[in-house]
Amino acid sequence: MEHPSEMNSAVIPQHVAIIMDGNGRWAKKRGLPRVAGHRAGMERVKEITQACDEIGVRYLTLYAFSTENWKRPPEEVNFLMRLPEEFLRRELGELVKKNVRLQLLGDERDLPEHTRRAIQEGIDATRENTGLVLSFAVNYGGRAELLKAVSQMLQEVKAGTLDVTEVTEEDIQKRLYTACLPDPDLLIRTSGELRISNFLLWQIAYTELYFTNVCWPDFTREDLLEAIASYQRRVRRYGMVK
Repeated sequence: MEHPSEMNSAVIPQHVAIIMDGNGRWAKKRGLPRVAGHRAGMERVKEITQACDEIGVRYLTLYAFSTENWKRPPEEVNFLMRLPEEFLRRELGELVKKNVRLQLLGDERDLPEHTRRAIQEGIDATRENTGLVLSFAVNYGGRAELLKAVSQMLQEVKAGTLDVTEVTEEDIQKRLYTACLPDPDLLIRTSGELRISNFLLWQIAYTELYFTNVCWPDFTREDLLEAIASYQRRVRRYGMVK
């Protein structure tokens, strides 16, 4: 396994996005309730964030709760809505110390007040940090994000502030939750599922995809390095001929 010092620093992905999948299966395999898997997954966030920071990744985006996850059992949803509070209560001081900046991607309007408050406190406490940008996608859906952007543009066209004949990709991009982020270079999905699950649909047009059978609570620093090593062996053409 490659050590960060032995990796090609010129080919470190600037932006890594991760679909943190497999918490429930991890718990079931051990005869534990699903919430135990979510708590174990929360522990993994700290290790992977630290590893990305040390390797030189500039942006880390984690798919924490999708717009479809509201359909899960209420007790599981309630537990998931408490996790941001628990995580930030324990880790915010270290994130500030490490110069990490927190960010939320998603529609916060449907989140419980206690969840919104905890996330906002984390964002406020790290606002001036200039290191790794850690984005949590909470109540996030790629289709909902695009619908929001299109709806906003239609309102601007109606108001006469946007010319429909001159709309560009940049006009859409700057109305997405990720407007201040570069598109992901590498998207990792854990647990063996081979799908995108409504995550960053616009942004991953030319993203390198990496799938692993490892469930998220077992996804270690070494697994991350393996994913980045795979990324470094690829040639990105963006539709052109190399």
